[in-house]
Amino acid sequence: MHGKGMEWWGAFEPFHIMLNDYRVADIVITNHAKSRYLDRINPESSDSGQLSAWMWQCLKQNRIKPYQQKEHNAYLIDEDTLVIAEFKELEDVTSLSGRPLYVMVIVSYLGRISATPQLRDLQAYYSRLRNSRRMKLMKKRRKRK
Repeated sequence: MHGKGMEWWGAFEPFHIMLNDYRVADIVITNHAKSRYLDRINPESSDSGQLSAWMWQCLKQNRIKPYQQKEHNAYLIDEDTLVIAEFKELEDVTSLSGRPLYVMVIVSYLGRISATPQLRDLQAYYSRLRNSRRMKLMKKRRKRK
């Protein structure tokens, strides 16, 4: 999507969509995010092109809203699907006004809030995950001794 210009010489206008303070020019979906999407959101989907097209549609239609926790870069799609995203600045590419453009990297899909109500409080969700992993490691240590 990034870098598509017009056919005229010198008539290049970078395409971007605003999300918070970021001018998003491209979306990258990690393999982990693709697998999480298939596991937790839409098991019937098999084409990753549909996933990126769906994300662009959500971004264009302002269906992606920031979630309550800023430190996790969590975003809510359609008031139900929770997504973790990072933003990386594109080098040597700016908008016509001279402001930098960003790539939205989808790190993970946490799931649907309607299906897993624990996602309503991300801080507690992450601490619960950390604690359960730590307890599993402690049990493994006890077995080895």
